[in-house]
Amino acid sequence: MARVTFFRQRQIWMPTTYGWIFLLLIVVVTSILLVINLYAFLAPSEPVGARVLVVEGWLDSWELDQAIEAFKKGKYERVVTTGGRASGLGVSPDANYADLAAEYLKNHGVSSDLIAAVPAPISAQERTFLSAVMFRESSKRLGITLDAIDVYSAGPHARRSRLLFQMALGQKVRVGVLAARPSGFDSKAWWRSSNGVEQMFFQSFGFVWVKCCFWPGLPGSKNELWSVE
Repeated sequence: MARVTFFRQRQIWMPTTYGWIFLLLIVVVTSILLVINLYAFLAPSEPVGARVLVVEGWLDSWELDQAIEAFKKGKYERVVTTGGRASGLGVSPDANYADLAAEYLKNHGVSSDLIAAVPAPISAQERTFLSAVMFRESSKRLGITLDAIDVYSAGPHARRSRLLFQMALGQKVRVGVLAARPSGFDSKAWWRSSNGVEQMFFQSFGFVWVKCCFWPGLPGSKNELWSVE
């Protein structure tokens, strides 16, 4: 009868001192390249030549000014502002970012005839996705053909915004993105600022979470709007 064993000895290869140094150098170089290129990855500016510019209404005035500049320079026919309930801004409790941004654009040179505000309901999380869903549902009423849009977002939030709008609108709609320059830190040396480090960590985590863990329901389903109160 064969003897039953639970362990056996094997020979394994381990790095030498020079091998460990080489592996350490690879880790250091990879980390440096990741840090240097992380902002460019999270904040792409890749418009698709759409006729409609969607501006996320929660942007600050510095970023909204850049959105206005982009709208005037581009060949856009309409600008749509999105966003949910605005809080902590000293405004009415019923105010929302979509209307506030639309008013800001109108007061800074954009014709009111070209602006449409699409407010979103209160959301527990992934407010950008819900704003995208509200935009999709309002597009017919606004006379917008959903073939292509460009989304204007804040710096390192841009890639996540494009991903969430693409998820809400479907693969048949081309979704471009424009990223506003940040005012609180240097995008080329974000690691030198506590604000930059905080923003990059938060946005990196948010993007990874959406990629791996966010599964909205089918378009028009109750699950798609699960976070609405």
